Amino acid sequence: MSASMNDVASSLLSRIERCEAKVGVIGLGYVGLPLAHALHHGGLPILGFDIDQNKIDAIREGRNYLQHLGDELITSLRDSKRFEATTDFGRLGEADIIIVCVPTPLGKHWEPDISYILQTAEAIGKTLRAGQLIILESTTYPRTTRDDMMPAIMTAAGEKAKALQIGRDVFGAFSPEREDPGRKSHSTSTIPKLVGGLDDASTELASAVYRKGVTTVVPVATAEIAESAKLLENIFRAVNIALVNEMKVVLDAMGIDVWQVVRAAGTKPFGFMPFFPGPGLGGHCIPIDPFYLTWKAREYGHSTRFIELAGEINTSMPHYVVDRTAEALNGQAKPMKGSRILVVGLAYKADIDDVRESPSFELIELCKHRGAVVDYFDPLVPATWAGRKHDLKMTSVGYDAATVASYDCILISTAHSKMDYSVIAKNAKLCVDTRDAMRAYEAQMGARLVRA
Repeated sequence: MSASMNDVASSLLSRIERCEAKVGVIGLGYVGLPLAHALHHGGLPILGFDIDQNKIDAIREGRNYLQHLGDELITSLRDSKRFEATTDFGRLGEADIIIVCVPTPLGKHWEPDISYILQTAEAIGKTLRAGQLIILESTTYPRTTRDDMMPAIMTAAGEKAKALQIGRDVFGAFSPEREDPGRKSHSTSTIPKLVGGLDDASTELASAVYRKGVTTVVPVATAEIAESAKLLENIFRAVNIALVNEMKVVLDAMGIDVWQVVRAAGTKPFGFMPFFPGPGLGGHCIPIDPFYLTWKAREYGHSTRFIELAGEINTSMPHYVVDRTAEALNGQAKPMKGSRILVVGLAYKADIDDVRESPSFELIELCKHRGAVVDYFDPLVPATWAGRKHDLKMTSVGYDAATVASYDCILISTAHSKMDYSVIAKNAKLCVDTRDAMRAYEAQMGARLVRA
């Protein structure tokens, strides 16, 4: 325990170390649910909050609404006396530690939307009491924790706030989520956890919480460093994906296989990290997070030209893929208008059911706009639902020889590993492959296979 801790902080730290401090996790989605499980496994009592009653019901039924996590995770929580899930945010006062895992999307004009953070802050403020630690995990621009969330909490606390001081009575920190749905090599418990507090006591308290469920905790000097580190992680990926996507366009025009080029460059044991091209960016971080820094930079009179250029390249990729699909159809004397196209894979990456920001939605709408008749197949996504930008109201078709043969073009957008791609190789009239899924069938397909 550091010298910066007063009696309130010392008492909370002692309760955390004895696993007596109750943790409230707000948002039981892709971030909050596995985090709740990890901290629960470490011995802490958990009270989960979500506005979606369907999630609460699924937990009570032992049914995991996030397929990649498996039902065992849910049943271990449901059957524990140290876990409860609710939609009643009036119970936030019961929690000693409140971890906020809510969405931070972009608005219609690509501006940050922190409305979910502010709404959550208001709910926290209504039940705020001395001895509480609030941790934000939602990705956002630097200073959100200090300048936006905590002031919103204190405002909502009203008269109570006069007796409460941040860093003395209540504490705040930021710890970026680093979830990668479907990844088998790492889990919430094994991914190192960055923690930055609004003050030294907050950093120490938050670090103690995460050490209960995470193997490696990395304290940093401030919340702003932790916020910025999260942005840098995802900007790094977005920029490098943009680079290889731009290389793909250039090399395709030269008749050079970009996939082989990346694999060849990847044999260098230093100074290079392989990134592979695709039909666009998907997921909850990479397509969105860079624009948070771009927006905030303008407040300080700076532009982020490199980041914005990467964004332009990545957001243009669905258009490039559709152009290549139209060219491929023309090569078979078929116009895009009226052609039947089957998009294979709706999730934003392989072997998960997560469709957030998936470029497949953009591909479907762009093909439809050009007059094509479009269906999709995804073994993990039986039907679409309304998202931030798209509401296709579609259901997955079947996947067999006759179905594949009935389409003028198969457009592979996501390459799930358990799919039998020989069905496409044997029966497709034309296949446009954006994921190099058909490499093994290249000789068999010949001119029927086009990469994009």
